Amino acid sequence: MYNKRKIINDPVHGFISIPCELHYDIIQHPYFQRLNRVKQLGLSYMVYPGAQHTRFQHSLGAMHLMTEAISQLRSKGNEITEEESKAVLAAILMHDLGHAPFSHVLEDTLVTGVTHEEISMMMMERINKDLNGQLDMALEIFQNNYKKKFLHQLVSSQLDMDRLDYLIRDSFFTGVVEGSVGAARIIKMLNVHDDHLVVEAKGVYSIEKFLVARRMMYWQVYLHKTSVSAEQLLIKILNRAKELMMGGMELFASPQLKLFLSNNISKEDFKNDEKIMESYALFDDSDIMSAMKVWSNCSDKVLSFLCHNMLWRRLFKVEVRQEKVQESELDAYLKRYSEKLGITKEEAKYLLAVHPVSAYTYKSKSDSIKVLYSAQELKDITEASDLLDISLMSKHEQKYYFCYMKDCDLE
Repeated sequence: MYNKRKIINDPVHGFISIPCELHYDIIQHPYFQRLNRVKQLGLSYMVYPGAQHTRFQHSLGAMHLMTEAISQLRSKGNEITEEESKAVLAAILMHDLGHAPFSHVLEDTLVTGVTHEEISMMMMERINKDLNGQLDMALEIFQNNYKKKFLHQLVSSQLDMDRLDYLIRDSFFTGVVEGSVGAARIIKMLNVHDDHLVVEAKGVYSIEKFLVARRMMYWQVYLHKTSVSAEQLLIKILNRAKELMMGGMELFASPQLKLFLSNNISKEDFKNDEKIMESYALFDDSDIMSAMKVWSNCSDKVLSFLCHNMLWRRLFKVEVRQEKVQESELDAYLKRYSEKLGITKEEAKYLLAVHPVSAYTYKSKSDSIKVLYSAQELKDITEASDLLDISLMSKHEQKYYFCYMKDCDLE
């Protein structure tokens, strides 16, 4: 029999063991192997050159942390059967299957009305079919339909293994040390109370550090204005390419990219047309990068201009504002672009963007983090913390990123 009990050397966690043959078969599936070709942080490498890691690496890391969490919870008397362990490990392993190329950037650009979580679920169902129903329980846990609700919280909550791994991993590869968290300490402090994942009182300070690190990573990495600038430029490129192709213009594209640019794909299309899912499973970062290199020399002035700027890193200038940009100001920019490049004002709209950005570090009203005290008393982390006013972190922060082309980049 072929040996499926492999050990993987991970730069963040060290040696990661593949728990059993089922998880090896998931990792070997083409849908999972695709994650090797999708960057975890999209275009953040334009700000942090080390951010070249993939969704594949992250998924393996999340599985490793889940293994540690299961071991800790069992050591405290919480019953997790071998079948449940296999299922929750499979669920966390597959949680990112549906991410589009360059991660979240294209979720509402090339496909509309369907989230990456929904696409992940459809891909998981297909893998389950290929593995003869071995993932039935994993699908139940992923959808929060399984009787033990704390297992779903380990996969998806404000303190899940997904968040723990991506904070540590993204901090490691970007070099933003403020995002590093003590995952081992947090996992050791986990417990279950009334079927709810909780943190023991001794772990309060670790959770405080976790929440502060999450906030730092959001504003320093995930919502860094230059990353947002690159993302908005890529969105404009694909929107322009789609407009041209939908209008009948022939553009170079891989078969899978052409499918999504030439059609308005909906959730129902994913469910009813197997060809669309198979095309999506082949769709990755390289499809878009290779297309942009060709489009930089295409006959359409706007598309070639945008692609040339992306390839040579002439990104949008970004101003972070607290209020919406006035229409009169936008119109002035459009008029200037139109005159300088000899394009219409409608075409000039591809040269700027107003992107509202918002973030919650902690949502206290839904799926809160509970702290368990020795007297079986539960407190929300916002009440339990005496180091900082964590309640401020549940405040909704909204900013407007005004992205536009500098005059020197119009030459």
